Amino acid sequence: MNTATTTLTLNEGYFARRNWLDWLFAALVLAGGLFALQRYGAHMDVYEKGILLGSIPGAIWLGWFWRPLRLLMLAVAGCSLLAIGLYQNNGAGDLARAETVFGLKYFLSSQSAILWMSMLFFMSTAFYWIGMFSRGQGPAMMRIGSRIAWVAVALALIGTMVRWYESYQIGPDIGHIPVSNLYEVFVMFCWMTAVFYLYYEEQYATRALGGFVMLVVSAAVGFLLWYTVVREAHEIQPLVPALNSWWMKLHVPANFIGYGTFALSAMVAFAYLIKQQAQETRWYKLAPLWLLGVVLCFEPIVFRQGATAEAGSSYWMVYFGVSALIVAGILLGRRRIAEGLPALQVLDDVMYKSIAVGFAFFTIATVLGALWAAEAWGGYWSWDPKETWALIVWLNYAAWLHMRLMKGLRGTMSAWWALVGLAVTTFAFLGVNMFLSGLHSYGTL
Repeated sequence: MNTATTTLTLNEGYFARRNWLDWLFAALVLAGGLFALQRYGAHMDVYEKGILLGSIPGAIWLGWFWRPLRLLMLAVAGCSLLAIGLYQNNGAGDLARAETVFGLKYFLSSQSAILWMSMLFFMSTAFYWIGMFSRGQGPAMMRIGSRIAWVAVALALIGTMVRWYESYQIGPDIGHIPVSNLYEVFVMFCWMTAVFYLYYEEQYATRALGGFVMLVVSAAVGFLLWYTVVREAHEIQPLVPALNSWWMKLHVPANFIGYGTFALSAMVAFAYLIKQQAQETRWYKLAPLWLLGVVLCFEPIVFRQGATAEAGSSYWMVYFGVSALIVAGILLGRRRIAEGLPALQVLDDVMYKSIAVGFAFFTIATVLGALWAAEAWGGYWSWDPKETWALIVWLNYAAWLHMRLMKGLRGTMSAWWALVGLAVTTFAFLGVNMFLSGLHSYGTL
C-alpha cells in the first residue's frame, strides 16, 4: 500500500496537484488580464499586447510557485483599481482629485503610496535589528519587521501601478510604464530586493538576515527621498524618444532583478563575514565592518557635492550621522548578531543562489538591451560607458560563478568577491550617471 501510494504521488502531474484555490487564482488572473486588454488595449501596440498576454501565465505560475505572491497580487490589483476609481470624476480621470479625495491624498496616489513605502521600509529595518538584539522578544520583533516589509512591497507596487495610470491622464503621448528614470527604478529596486529576500526568508526559515538586506533597501530609500526633494523627481515627465519603446518594458525589469539580487548577495556576504569574525578582537582583522563604514559614509559625501540646496546638504549630513551610528552598533554588537545568524553553509548557499538568479536575468537584460540599441541607434554595441560597465558587471559575476562551479570557490573569498561585486554594480548603476556621460544619460543627478 505504501509503495503504491508513493508511486502515485511521484507520478502525479503538475496540474493534477493544483487545488481549487490554485484554479480560482488562475481564473482571477486571466479575468484581470483580459479586462486590462479590453480596457487599455487602445493604448497598446501589438508588442505590448503580446507582453500583457504573456504575463498572464507568468503571473499564474508565480502564484502557484510561491503562494504569498497571490495575496500580494490581489491586494495590489484591488488597491490600484480603487485608486483609479477615486480619480474618476464624471466618468473621466481627474488628477486634481489627488489633493481633495482623502484616500488619494493620504494613501493611494502614487506619491503617497511611495512615501508610505519609504517609511515602512525604514520601520522594517528597525524591527529586524531590534529583533536581532532582543533576547526574549527577538523572533516576534523580526516577524513584525517581515510583515511590514510585505506591506511596503505592496505599497511600492500600488504606487507604481497608479503612477502608470496618472501618466496617461496627463496626456496619452506622455503615458508610459514607470521604469524610465532614477526615481522610478529606485522604487523598483527597493521592492524587488525586498521580495527576493522575503522568498529566501521563507525558504530557509530564518529572519536573521532581514536587518542586513533591509540596510541596502533603506539606503536606496534614503537616496530616493533626497532625489525627490532636491530634484523634484516624483514629477512625471515625457519619455525621451529613445526610451519610447516596448523594449523598455522587458529590459529594465530584467536588469533590476539582477541589481536587486546582486545587492542581496552582497549583504548576505557581509553577514557571512560578520559571523566568521565575530570573536575577533584585533581591529585590523575587522575589515568587513570598516568597509561597510566607508561605503555608508562615503555615499552622503558624494551626493552632498551634488546637492543644489542647503536642505539637500543638511539631509546628507544627517544620513552620515545615522550611518556612523549603524556601523558603531554593528561593531559593538557583532557577537550577539553572529549568534542569531544561520550557519555559514546556509549563508553561502543564499549568496550563491542570489548571484545565480541575478546573473541569469542580467544576461537576459544585456541581450535585450543590445536588441533595443540596434533598433534605437542602429547598432548592437557602441562601447557607451553604461554598456561598458554593464559588461564589467557581467564578467565579474560570470567569473564568480565559474570559480564556484569549476573550482569550488567557497567561504571568505567568495564573500569578499560578492561585496566587491556590489561596489562594481553600484558604479554601473549610479556612478556612470554621476561621473560619465553617454547615450544612457537619462537619469542624471
